[in-house]
Amino acid sequence: MTQHPRYVDMDKCIACGLCAEKCPKKVPNEYDGGLVNRKAIYVKYAQAVPLKYAIDPEQCNFLTKGKCRVCEKFCPSGAINFEDKKKELTIKVGSVILAQGGETFDPASHDTFGYRKYPNIVTSMEFERILSSSGPYGGHLVRPSDHKEPEKIAWLQCIGSRDEHLGARGYCSAVCCTYAIKEAMLAKEHSKGDLDTAIFYIDIRTNGKDFERYYNRAKDELGVRFVKSRVTSVPPLDGIGKHLVCYVDESGRRVEEEFDMVVLSVGLGATKEGVDLARKLGIDLDHYNFVSTGSFEPVMTSRPGIYACGLSGGPKDIPSSVIDSSAAAGVAGSELSDVRWTMTKTKDIPAETDIRGEPTRIGVFVCCCGTNIAGAVDVPAVVEYAGRLPGVAHVEQNLFSCSQDTQEKMSQIIKEQRLNRVIVAACTPKTHEPLFQETLTNAGINKYLFEMANIRNQCSWVHKDDPEAATEKAKDLIRMAVAKVALLDPLKEPTLEINQNGLVIGGGVAGMAAARNLAAQGYHVYLIEKEAVLGGQARSLHKTWKGEDIQGYLSGLINEVNSNRDIEVFQNSTIEQVEGFVGNFKTTVLQAGEKKVIEHGVTIISSGASELKPEGYLYGKDSRVVTGLELQKKLIENDLSLERLNTVMFVQCVGSRIPERPYCSKVCCTQSIRSALELKKINPEMNVFVVYRDMRPYGLQEDLYREARSRGIIFIRYDFEKDLSVNINQEGELHASFKDFVLRRKMDIKPDMVVLASAIVPEKKNPISQFYKVPQNEDGFFMEAHVKLRPVDFATDGVFVCGLAHAPKSLDESITQAQAAAARAVTLLSAKTISVSGTVAQVDPVFCSGCGVCISICPYSAPKFDEKRIGKAEIQSSLCKGCGLCVSSCRSGALHLKGFDTSQIMAMIEQCV
Repeated sequence: MTQHPRYVDMDKCIACGLCAEKCPKKVPNEYDGGLVNRKAIYVKYAQAVPLKYAIDPEQCNFLTKGKCRVCEKFCPSGAINFEDKKKELTIKVGSVILAQGGETFDPASHDTFGYRKYPNIVTSMEFERILSSSGPYGGHLVRPSDHKEPEKIAWLQCIGSRDEHLGARGYCSAVCCTYAIKEAMLAKEHSKGDLDTAIFYIDIRTNGKDFERYYNRAKDELGVRFVKSRVTSVPPLDGIGKHLVCYVDESGRRVEEEFDMVVLSVGLGATKEGVDLARKLGIDLDHYNFVSTGSFEPVMTSRPGIYACGLSGGPKDIPSSVIDSSAAAGVAGSELSDVRWTMTKTKDIPAETDIRGEPTRIGVFVCCCGTNIAGAVDVPAVVEYAGRLPGVAHVEQNLFSCSQDTQEKMSQIIKEQRLNRVIVAACTPKTHEPLFQETLTNAGINKYLFEMANIRNQCSWVHKDDPEAATEKAKDLIRMAVAKVALLDPLKEPTLEINQNGLVIGGGVAGMAAARNLAAQGYHVYLIEKEAVLGGQARSLHKTWKGEDIQGYLSGLINEVNSNRDIEVFQNSTIEQVEGFVGNFKTTVLQAGEKKVIEHGVTIISSGASELKPEGYLYGKDSRVVTGLELQKKLIENDLSLERLNTVMFVQCVGSRIPERPYCSKVCCTQSIRSALELKKINPEMNVFVVYRDMRPYGLQEDLYREARSRGIIFIRYDFEKDLSVNINQEGELHASFKDFVLRRKMDIKPDMVVLASAIVPEKKNPISQFYKVPQNEDGFFMEAHVKLRPVDFATDGVFVCGLAHAPKSLDESITQAQAAAARAVTLLSAKTISVSGTVAQVDPVFCSGCGVCISICPYSAPKFDEKRIGKAEIQSSLCKGCGLCVSSCRSGALHLKGFDTSQIMAMIEQCV
């Protein structure tokens, strides 16, 4: 392989922006708008390394003409190095995972909007930089042309997507609707006035988990306007920097509006480099140059041993990309399980320093976070103040405390200054505390001798308009942190052995895919299914959106699972009781009246969901009204009655996107299109109508939508507020009535069959939630630990989720998430031991009255009565999450939380008095 020169060392880059500021090169015919990604040096804000700068070799004066190197002279961290040369490397590997990403559409390639000419027309990615505190305007919402705050901003959707004109792409980029909503909401937050935001769209496609709620909040609570109209040009208004947006509103009226800024919501696409790499590797690409994969092996390429994830395989958002990456790692791991650990290198960790008897020496590191903190907080004043606090031996100001070079520098300072306690005043400990604790470990200090002061969220963000208050509050937080950290003691993390068995709950496609992957990686798996047969909802699915035969795949998967010696299947079985914790679960299963206790180290929940049986529309009263799955069953069975149909009407969003279920069921639009095309194959003369609110065949599924329209399937947007009714007329025919949104008139259709695209509904108050202490959201779907960072993990360690139990998703997405859940589970199983957090509760038996309040109130079942000390409670440290609920509820003061003891908390409070 060839390692090309990067010219910028990402580990050394501190994202100060001096290089971009000093760079003299402009793109030809470009205005000087200050947007750093239009110079030879640009921000890698869309890449894996955020807020780092890179050099465009096609624009750089030195690389193209041999003169300049201005950026190298001004770089304060020595990150720029033009002597970096191309290198040839040979690496022997067992598999390859492609995660080369994608690129955004360049509206300048066919500049119909005047993007090149007018400074106040920006792309969505550039608008993100405008809002960023490390961006060209320090996070202030201003127009590039005159640096004045805009009063009206328009977002134009589907720029370069859902378009077959020259240079555009025919697919939906899947992320643009949601990010435009996010940007509009953030813009309102940044604006000092009453900012008017308008999003011009074709269809709003907020079909991810909780995305519909986000859309409703923007529309109903924050006043973001949504206008269904495709805008083709935004002519300038001479001399004032505004642009005219002409459109036809939903009442049919022609409207002209002036906007201060126009944001182009650009789509995602494959890169030229990605295409070249695919050709070198000999793998197939689709007609959009994405890596070609199948629905049943969604991360596997055409060449064995090479896998693809993220934007390599098509447009997708961050959670889907993270799930993809884990799935690719899991499938690769199943092929390489025999050689696991054979080439692993163990990191050398310094021996922990014994601080007993040493005087307190506190180090305080105050972060600027670019201008994120320094834009509101007087950081030098805070640093000077912290240096005068008792016990503080060293104070330092960092531009970015979380950068790799700063981490190494902090570790060195801790050693040189013989610091034995550390405070980092920066952002939230929720995301960065583990990183800084690792820095302490690398310096030979117990990681629990650490405290964070959140001067970003609690100071610079909330007091951005009052720098003096932000600075004083930052001083208060650091003073409190110093008082607490001086009283901290080193904590130990107990090590537990991990049972090498896995348990998968749910025998649908997701559950079986997860079990198969775990077994392929060498682990014994118990698969629990409450029904008499395996398969779940897939037993009612005919074809994937790509046209692949689901029943054939399902039959093969069931046979493979049943014949696998490492998979033990329990059908007609229910879970009665769960005990234990990560690495050591004990689950009691009831099957045929007999109970069996299964011991396992990890749990994967894939309990699925079901199709709503709707009310109204004559469903259940007339056999000619069926749900989407019921039609697919007819297609599976080759029901001859389908040949006699002359007119079929599909009704979308039945039971979805309503107050009772304010979420999109995601798969319904594409399933209806697929079924409609199948009906057309049976009878090409059949009249097929799809009546919808928003058509949402996201991503590459847009091709299917286009095919359906070309085959004569008629799509009609109806007025949801005016309702849609299905009745029987005097002749005994079905009669559907609704108001057409475009024609603004009542429409009547006499279908032979009505197909209801019914919602996907989970089991609310699922007992599994209580058994494994994992939460469900208000819709009844299981809640992951973090939507982006840990999309298949639960907050409860050792428990993972996949499939419809997590959220509505297509079959290929369920399989991908199942493989990802298995991969995440293997990260625990393969370790064989696990360290448990030291921040746990402990009981002083002298003061314990044995009242049992702690046992009844703990959501994790960590406290229990001590079998040795009768009437006394004890804490199972492996189950304790350190939430402190038991400590605050103890009437006798017998419970203490390590790292948050009463004396430590009171020391902080006393600093505020």
